[in-house]
This record gives sequence, C-alpha cells and structure tokens, in this order.
Amino acid sequence: MSERNYYTPEEITQHTANTAEKKAKLDWRRQMVLAILAGAFIAFASEGSNMAAFNLLANPETYGLGKAMAGAIFGTGLMFVLLAGGELFTGNMLMVVGVLERRIRIRGMLRNWLFVYIGNLLGSLLIAVFMVHSGLFDGGDGLLGGVTIKIAAGKTALPFHSALVLGIMCNWIVCLSVWMAYGAKDMAGKAIVIFFGIWLFITSGFEHSVANMYYIPAGILAKGNEVWAAASHLSQEALAGLNWQSFIVNNLIPVTLGNIIGGALFVGTAYWFVYLRGKNKA
Repeated sequence: MSERNYYTPEEITQHTANTAEKKAKLDWRRQMVLAILAGAFIAFASEGSNMAAFNLLANPETYGLGKAMAGAIFGTGLMFVLLAGGELFTGNMLMVVGVLERRIRIRGMLRNWLFVYIGNLLGSLLIAVFMVHSGLFDGGDGLLGGVTIKIAAGKTALPFHSALVLGIMCNWIVCLSVWMAYGAKDMAGKAIVIFFGIWLFITSGFEHSVANMYYIPAGILAKGNEVWAAASHLSQEALAGLNWQSFIVNNLIPVTLGNIIGGALFVGTAYWFVYLRGKNKA
C-alpha cells in the first residue's frame, strides 16, 4: 500500500507547532530578508491581479467577474511565499499554536510578528514605487492607474468595524490555506489548496493587511498623476481623503487587528483546542 501524500488535521497541528518553533528561533536578519521577499511576492500578486481585471473592475456590471479574475491570479503570491520561501505576517498568526503548546514564548512570537510586519511593508512599498515608475499604469489610456487609485480610496473609506470584520474573514481563509498547504506533502498539492483558498478570499472582497501595503500606497503615489487621477473618476474630496494617515488609521490598523483575530483565533487556536489541548498531559 502506497504512503499517503498528505497529513491528517492532527498531524498538521503538530507540524504547525514545530514550524512556529523554527520561526521563533530564526535570526532577525533572516526574518527581515524573508519578510521583505514575502511583501514583494504579495505585491506582485496584487499588481498582477489588478492588471488582469482592471477593465472588469471599472464597470459595475462586470465587477464580480473582475474580482473572480483577480482572485485567479492572486494566489501566486502565497505560492511564492510557501514554496520559494518567505515570512508572511498574516500566515504567521499560526505561530499561536506554538505558544499554546508552550514550545515558544509569547515574546518570541511577537518579536517575529514585528520584524515580519515591517519587512512585509518594505517589500510591498518597493513594488508600489516600481509600478508607479514602470509606466504600466498608463495601460488602457490610464485606466489601470485610475482603478489602482479607486481601489485604494475605497479601502481607506471603509468604516473601522467593516475593515475589522473583513480582516477577520480574510485571514480565516488565508490561514486555512496555509494550514492545508502544511498538510500536503508535494508542491502540486500545496499549490492547489493555495489557489482555491486565495481565489475565494479575493473574490469575496475581504481585506488583507499585507496586500493593502501595496494596494493603498500604490494608489496614493498614483494619484499625483493627473491622467490617472482623472481616470479614477473620483471627486477632489475623495482624492484628498486618500493619504498616508487614512492608510494607517482607517485601513491598516483595523485590518491588521482583524487578520490577527481571524488567523490566530479561528484557525490556530481552534485546531489546537481540538487536536492538541491536554494531549501532552494525558
């Protein structure tokens, strides 16, 4: 009988605890480099999904189809992170399993989260700057630049509670995708579970803090171009409301908090409770 090419949910939970221990022990310099790479990977997925779907996203009648098109591209970012190597803040919410198993300390987990969050931001900003200067936003007579601005403005206009809830649902799915990728023993299996999970989250319109580290700065930088700003069809008031303060206060803070709850509580803690709680004592 051939060996199965996947891990059971209980084995995934134990593997997640082992992975958390390795992540916590990683030198901060390596954490930072891997985090910058992961931020860039997610930013590449973000700009690529916008490129694929901007004509559809610009039309209310085809908006849902545009989100589905964008979702089909976006999963590439998480594939890069998990298969090529990277440290992603949202996926690292699963380190809570290592804390609950007393394999690592809370301090070690929070230290990882801090360095990875900063690194993800740097990597995302790098790609945002590259895209603004690449000339690609001129695509579709500037419509790609306009849609980039419009997406960013929409994200910064979200009420706090909406951004929080959208962040929870997002990372619930993202961490489930990471969880199932841990359960696959081959690259093909990992890629498949990542593709469908991330396709669902993007199509649904949920909020991902690291992706927004590209989406919103790219929009802020792009609005300085008159052609792209005009193509966004936003009012001057809406354009003025898209700025670094609204990026951090209106979106990044509530979405990050939601991502922490969605991944650490609804995935990591839930599965630890089911499969590992009390097992070592027994």
